[in-house]
Amino acid sequence: MNLKRRSFLAGTAAAAATVSSAPAIHAASKDKKYRTALIGSGWWGMNILREALSAGQTKVVALCDVDTDRLEINAEEVTDLCGDTPKTYVDYRELFEKEDIEVAIIATPDHWHALQTIAAINAGAHVFIEKPTGHTIDESKAMVKTANASDRIVQVGLHRRIGPHHVSGMKFLKDGGAGKIGSVKMFVHSRGGEERPTRNSEPPENLNWDMYCGPAPMRPFCRRIHPGGFRNFLDFANGTLGDWGVHWLDQVLWWADQEAPTSVYSTGGRPIAGTAVLNDQEQTTDAPDHQVAVYQFEKFTAYWEHRKFAGKGPEQSSVGCYFYGTKGTVHLGWRDGWTFYPADDKKPVIHEDAKLQEPDGHNIQLLWADFLSSIGSGKKPVAGIEVGHQATTLSLLGMLSMKLGRSVRWDADKQTIPGDAEAAALMRREYRGDWVYPS
Repeated sequence: MNLKRRSFLAGTAAAAATVSSAPAIHAASKDKKYRTALIGSGWWGMNILREALSAGQTKVVALCDVDTDRLEINAEEVTDLCGDTPKTYVDYRELFEKEDIEVAIIATPDHWHALQTIAAINAGAHVFIEKPTGHTIDESKAMVKTANASDRIVQVGLHRRIGPHHVSGMKFLKDGGAGKIGSVKMFVHSRGGEERPTRNSEPPENLNWDMYCGPAPMRPFCRRIHPGGFRNFLDFANGTLGDWGVHWLDQVLWWADQEAPTSVYSTGGRPIAGTAVLNDQEQTTDAPDHQVAVYQFEKFTAYWEHRKFAGKGPEQSSVGCYFYGTKGTVHLGWRDGWTFYPADDKKPVIHEDAKLQEPDGHNIQLLWADFLSSIGSGKKPVAGIEVGHQATTLSLLGMLSMKLGRSVRWDADKQTIPGDAEAAALMRREYRGDWVYPS
């Protein structure tokens, strides 16, 4: 494939090369323990922190969360796990002002990622940031700018970049096992139905709701949002495409050597979940219950589809990518590994089982080892900030197109939507109160 590479992502080839080598902690830094802070100590943040502790190079000096009950419980767990007694903070700015942090793990809702990552880098910390890199495209661009102007390592939580069956499946594709690829389908399907509003209430005493909303619009508290429900509220995240979609868009970009699409079109809605509700008494989620996004690349077409109803239907899997080539179809999945279905029925199906960490079925352990290795050696991490930025940007272009109800063009070299002021305006949003949008 004659791919047009993007100078913006010049470091990606080095990152991809890292994938093929076994992740290993740099020998010279084995005894080093990094002063570490976790910002966003919910389920996933603590999951990452446990992996960091198991790697043996983490000293937990601080936890930060807007929920003080969670802070207390998680600080006790840290002490039980490793003997450290982390200080606790509700405001990450105070944390960086008072503590000397070498590594920051950031696992807050999406609308916080840019401000907190930039603050961490400016405080001198290496950053392990959960995907997506930003809630809007310009936020993500600001993160790339700050990271590249520093000597800090930023690893984005795209663990499928390093998961063993993803690496071997990608090698099969890149070696031409499926022939010339003409199209790729990315998908996530689940069950679901009509959504009924949940009553608003006063925030619990242990929750700083103003700090939770931060730069996002202030809306009434609802237990459907916290804990753990923010992804389907567009003030704080970007629905399924901005969550799962980032992982699978990244798989396509990995296969395509980071080639960017030239146009994006997306449509979707809530015909099953129902009209979104937000008033003084009650609210529902407002993310689409289904969405289709088409990404036009120079030599192939990729399309995303999710729906939160009907289950997996006739498909053998509810999640993954189908790479359609001249020799057959590769399904690159999650718990079902990868499978090649030959176009010639007389040839055998090829399958490799998933290789995942249990019980959560991810590969954070490998990604964290790669992060430590990069800190020790200075090499680019396998899922660095540019890699995370590009996958995030594609998901956000899909959301942006759906809001506009039409396609948008994308200039990856200039990181702009050319000749379309209405669309370009949606690459950022106004911040609430005194919060300042990053540049």
